[in-house]
Amino acid sequence: MEDKYTFERFDKELDNGFQIYFTYVNNRYLVFKTTQNCYTQQLISVHDKNPQPRMAMITHKRLKEMFPFMEEIEYKAMIQS
Repeated sequence: MEDKYTFERFDKELDNGFQIYFTYVNNRYLVFKTTQNCYTQQLISVHDKNPQPRMAMITHKRLKEMFPFMEEIEYKAMIQS
């Protein structure tokens, strides 16, 4: 039986340094934790007729509001040297 993917798991994985790709309202984004309660959201897909900011700073509250509507979630580990 597969466990339901929760916001708590999503949040923990951001805290652990993962970059997370997701689709939200037909746009593809990358999000990663910048500092406490601050995340960087980068637009990956570009649609000329639906311009969105290429990069934005968002809060933990905003991330939690978006989470139920995220689709196609993928992870990428940040490698620190």
